[in-house]
Amino acid sequence: MSASKSAASDHELLSLTLHVWRQANRGAEGKMVTYKVSGVSVHASFLEMLDILNEQLTAKGEEPVAFDHDCREGICGTCSLMINGRPHGGNKATTTCQLHMRFFRTGDEIWVEPWRAHAFPVLKDLCVDRTAFDRVIAAGGFVTANVGSAPDANAVPIPKEEADRAFEAAACIGCGACVAACPNSSAMLFVAAKLSHLHHLPQGQPERMNRTEAMVTAMDAAGFGNCTNHYECEAACPKDISRDVIAELNRTYGKSALTHRERSAKTGD
Repeated sequence: MSASKSAASDHELLSLTLHVWRQANRGAEGKMVTYKVSGVSVHASFLEMLDILNEQLTAKGEEPVAFDHDCREGICGTCSLMINGRPHGGNKATTTCQLHMRFFRTGDEIWVEPWRAHAFPVLKDLCVDRTAFDRVIAAGGFVTANVGSAPDANAVPIPKEEADRAFEAAACIGCGACVAACPNSSAMLFVAAKLSHLHHLPQGQPERMNRTEAMVTAMDAAGFGNCTNHYECEAACPKDISRDVIAELNRTYGKSALTHRERSAKTGD
């Protein structure tokens, strides 16, 4: 592409055809509705494009499209949309709010849908109920940490490799793209990441087995599907969480299940 052509495209305004899922409430029957949206800058984010659509709908007296958003900085995980059949649009390590309209061309048709998973029922239009993730997190309980006087910076030595693994797993923002991308609607990558970021730190060790058993049980109770190693979750994750955390979860869960059976036999639970 020549420099002049690139500069001209920087000022381009897009006209697009959007096919958007509209659903009045959880119990209503939804359908795809087609809209035309114009005057979209190539510098706008996908969410800003939806804002423009809603402004145009409001000006015509129509009900705007409901969609979730918060930080718009790729941190909170709220902006969860299926765009052309791919979570967050399918760009590597990119959330919906980080997806810019320069990746589209004027005249494009774009299909926009909510997450599709039994455990994520649609609330309205593009908004889904993700409290199932909250129940899984709550099942994880607490960590053991000394809350006395502030320790020396090096009082609890942690190998750099372990610290790096913990930080990589802690990058999970709980958006649910892994569930939406998985053909089984499995939450294994999410749960494994939440467990891994604690299990690679000393503070997470005392409750490691109980936490693993409790969170996996909560995941199953929420109605998420089983993991069958398609690894679509890893490809869709906007924070590049590695599927290695799933292998770690499977190893720990085998031990935690045995520990849980032994504990139940002793207590009679």
